[in-house]
Amino acid sequence: MIDLLAPHKGEKILDLGCGTGDLAKELFDFGVNVVGVDKSENMIRNAKSKYPDIYFEVNDAIKLDYNDEFDAVFSNATLHWVKLPKQALQHIFKGLKHGGRFVAKFGGKGNVEKITSEIINKRKKLGYEFEMEHFPWYYPSIGEYTSLMEKVGFRVIFAQHFDRPTPLDGGNDIIECLIIQVTYDTI
Repeated sequence: MIDLLAPHKGEKILDLGCGTGDLAKELFDFGVNVVGVDKSENMIRNAKSKYPDIYFEVNDAIKLDYNDEFDAVFSNATLHWVKLPKQALQHIFKGLKHGGRFVAKFGGKGNVEKITSEIINKRKKLGYEFEMEHFPWYYPSIGEYTSLMEKVGFRVIFAQHFDRPTPLDGGNDIIECLIIQVTYDTI
């Protein structure tokens, strides 16, 4: 991801969804003036503790209030949590300087589909309805997301979907565990 971003010393880069700041630290080590934001107060607290020389703040992708400030915006494993993608993209675009770049990696269409489908099916068998507004993620296709990007002003030059299977130990054990947790949380 950092290779795609191609950071240059002295650039100002927003790390959107910075978590505990580890990738922001990598950017900082390149000589970048990095700003790390995350919606989680706990993540930001941890990031500030780990990397006191980097500026971190609690902020939401759909509420960013930057204007022509960043040479680039970088986001890793965050945007699939943002269920108002057009709103987030508008704020990201507004925060970029003219000619700025946006590099993001996040879950796409079909991500964890086997697990979520099984959870939904088990819930239905137990008599619980499932409403999509309760689904915590947004997993768009490349066409869907790049179309949104173009609508807000981006010129998309590269987008790729790649499978990254995650082997699960224990066969169906994780599915049963998740079903129990989800069912427990909804009772």
